[in-house]
Amino acid sequence: LEERVAGLSQAVLTRREGEEWSLQENAGHLWDMEGLWAGRLEDFLNGAEMLRVADLTNRKTYEADHNARPMGEILAGFRAARLAFVQRLETLTEADVKRSSLHPRLKQPMHVIDHAYFVAEHDDHHLAQITRLRAAK
Repeated sequence: LEERVAGLSQAVLTRREGEEWSLQENAGHLWDMEGLWAGRLEDFLNGAEMLRVADLTNRKTYEADHNARPMGEILAGFRAARLAFVQRLETLTEADVKRSSLHPRLKQPMHVIDHAYFVAEHDDHHLAQITRLRAAK
């Protein structure tokens, strides 16, 4: 994420194409999602039958006004939150990793490793958006 936004002007970072999020808003959204990812990990570990529900309207991202924030704040917030998530994953036992809960939207059982893969796929989607927006500068 840091590499994809390095050296870009504020105008490029915050430029919107129609109703699509800007580069900076995509980065902010990745940070916004960290609470859900960490919360779902705790759901697994607490034996929840179903993982917590995501806000599919992305209200948090829309209300955050990420374009008004310094990009450094977004990057630092994301880095700290993701580091905490990864460190939490690294503490899991084999039994923890085998835990399963139902995904609320997909209605499919997921294991912790599926959750980590889901997070990575979500990241990849937004990194691709950022790459596309960067190329349009």
